[in-house]
Amino acid sequence: MAQEYEQLLLKNQLCFPLYACGRKIVAAYTPYLKPLGLTYTQYVVFMVLWEKETVNVGQLGSILHLDAGTLTPLLKNLEKEGYVTRRRSEEDERVTLITITKKGNDLKEECKDIPLELAKKGSPLNEKEAMQLYKLLYKFLDA
Repeated sequence: MAQEYEQLLLKNQLCFPLYACGRKIVAAYTPYLKPLGLTYTQYVVFMVLWEKETVNVGQLGSILHLDAGTLTPLLKNLEKEGYVTRRRSEEDERVTLITITKKGNDLKEECKDIPLELAKKGSPLNEKEAMQLYKLLYKFLDA
């Protein structure tokens, strides 16, 4: 009977280790982000805004592989906290622009060591393996 449903065995699923690794990575960030009142998703939004300063919701969703239904409440909350401003584009009122505020930029200082702290904990991958995984994951995401 098990042979007939081989495709349903957890050990045969690519999606499960990707899902479990994603959860493990987010959990590793939590002790650093929670004291700042941030979720991992908010943190990656800040990473984009620290780099670009202003983006529209569509661009942000494309970069982060998130839909507007996920981003809209998150951005409303960040605006309420004073980290970002949201405004309609003058060129196209259907487009919402997100701009990081001074308070949002100031948070960068508090977050700057997070990647270094996580790197200190070590990785089961060597540098070459990590780069291979990075490339493979983006190949998957971009497909």
